[in-house]
Amino acid sequence: MSKKALGDWGEALTADHLRRQGYQILARQYRCRFGEVDLIAQKDRMVCFVEVKTRTGSSVGLPREYVGAQKQERLRRAAACYLSTLTEEPEVRFDVAEVYTADDGLAAGRIEYIENAF
Repeated sequence: MSKKALGDWGEALTADHLRRQGYQILARQYRCRFGEVDLIAQKDRMVCFVEVKTRTGSSVGLPREYVGAQKQERLRRAAACYLSTLTEEPEVRFDVAEVYTADDGLAAGRIEYIENAF
């Protein structure tokens, strides 16, 4: 499976997880000149900008460790671009979803969802 397909699978799994928690998915793979946000979700007045990191193992470190200062700044700028299109100012949160594949393939996976990751 390609890296892109694995990432898309992880984003879909995370979107389903968020829907089950009562969130509405506002956008997937939102792109603007400042960068991309994997998922934008809303619950009540809270808009969450979610970075999804999908891994087949943790031998190279935790996925959250790959959301460094540069990536965080790109996400903040992309979020500001998205927020500029809204008529009301919501509460904002930046989350990271760590998605791990099951040992026997993609049929099942595990999500570690980190609210207010940065």
